[in-house]
Amino acid sequence: MSSIRTGAAAEVWQGLVLDACRRSGQSLDETCEAYLVFALLRHQRDPQLLAYTQALEWLDAQAQVGSARIDALQDVGDRCLLIAGLFPGLAQRRRVSVDYFIELGRGAYRDVAEGGRSATAALFSRLASAYRELVQVLRAVREEPGWEGHAGALARAPAGPARVH
Repeated sequence: MSSIRTGAAAEVWQGLVLDACRRSGQSLDETCEAYLVFALLRHQRDPQLLAYTQALEWLDAQAQVGSARIDALQDVGDRCLLIAGLFPGLAQRRRVSVDYFIELGRGAYRDVAEGGRSATAALFSRLASAYRELVQVLRAVREEPGWEGHAGALARAPAGPARVH
């Protein structure tokens, strides 16, 4: 049984992600691993994370243009990733499958890839391809004894980095 980790939020999340990769047998490349840590940091203090209706958020994102559209789609992709991996019970409560969140989130990342600059396009294309692996890593984080304690401790940490563009 692991103990609650201390340190900077990024260090804690990275440690949890690395341990989860090992336990789940997933091998994320450095880019996917770093993005997953940043997504966890960005959304760790989002009190509305489970309250959003992702399909409506996706539709709203489609109506936007430029960087506002990219940002909104990134949020949908990130939230769907976190829900599918860390909070799969939400799918059951909403009477949809976890695959609903996976496919919606993967599609949002693909849309970011199609609408982004070359570096952003490459990153989000890679993330869309690795989406199920990212979900598996988050499921392994969820299965770690005391993960809720990690999340609670992180809620008091400084906010994470801004968006990836």
